[in-house]
Amino acid sequence: MEIGEAPDPVLAHGTVIVRVRAVALNHLDLWVRRGIPGLSLDLPHIGGSDAAGEIAEVGPGVTGWAAGDRVVINPSLWCGECDFCSAGEESMCRRFMVLGEHVTGAAAELVRVPAQNLWSIPDMLSFAEAAATPLVFQTAWRALMSRAGLREGDVLLVTGASGGVSTAALQIGKWCGATVLAVTSGADNVARVAELGADHVIDRAADDLRTAVRAATQGGKVDVILDSVGEGMWPDLIRCLDNNGRIVSYGATTGSAVRIDLQHVFWKQLQVIGTTMGSRAEFESVMKLVGDGTFRAVVHDTWALDRIAAAHAELEEGRVFGKLVLVP
Repeated sequence: MEIGEAPDPVLAHGTVIVRVRAVALNHLDLWVRRGIPGLSLDLPHIGGSDAAGEIAEVGPGVTGWAAGDRVVINPSLWCGECDFCSAGEESMCRRFMVLGEHVTGAAAELVRVPAQNLWSIPDMLSFAEAAATPLVFQTAWRALMSRAGLREGDVLLVTGASGGVSTAALQIGKWCGATVLAVTSGADNVARVAELGADHVIDRAADDLRTAVRAATQGGKVDVILDSVGEGMWPDLIRCLDNNGRIVSYGATTGSAVRIDLQHVFWKQLQVIGTTMGSRAEFESVMKLVGDGTFRAVVHDTWALDRIAAAHAELEEGRVFGKLVLVP
């Protein structure tokens, strides 16, 4: 990774150019840098999916927005023409892309995005807080509310609880009326996760998962699991699910080649569900709750953008709780 100069983005029909005031890192940024199988990029590539700033220029065909407006960017990109887009399922678009993954991203002073991807930032929300919300909150919202059908009274278990999506999911779970179990590692992270409102926090480094779940739930049965860890935990996670339990996967930080004992799947009638990002309606629904203060982004720290290589290392080595935000 290096800091350099790139040509300024050029306006196109239906787009705006945003002057970036904050860009937040995700594990996606790490995966793109390492190389995702099947993803071919022109180099040098500018990463960064989550960003907030001010509109610098408005392109032809854009209405309702003006230079100087404070905005956050929805990083999902969809065609608007396929059968899934027509059904309001933009995250299943047959040409779905993500800002900073498939196309030039926002880890820069300026970025061009479709005007339909903008959301107005209320005055109460700082640029750093706004930048820390779009990818993680829409991912958690779709995973729990749309895909898993989380309901009041459910028991929800969230793995990797110090991460951005997980800190969003903890808040959504409590708001929904679920009992929330969170899995993290280390005493500091346990304390921080507890402060976010988790009912029970399990230290993966010190506790046996299934024993801890049994103690927390008086029977060891979980209705919904939201997982980003993958290979390292799936055998135990599947065993923790109750009849009709749902495990929702949105990542695999320890590997994707999971092993599943199908006897547990068919006997307990379990559901294994995948999820990615969110639809436009889901993004707007959860961002309204961010905007009114119901949910809040967890910002680990704010660094200068030219420290991006060190920021990648910080996230890669597990030293970030919530979101690390970079400022041009």
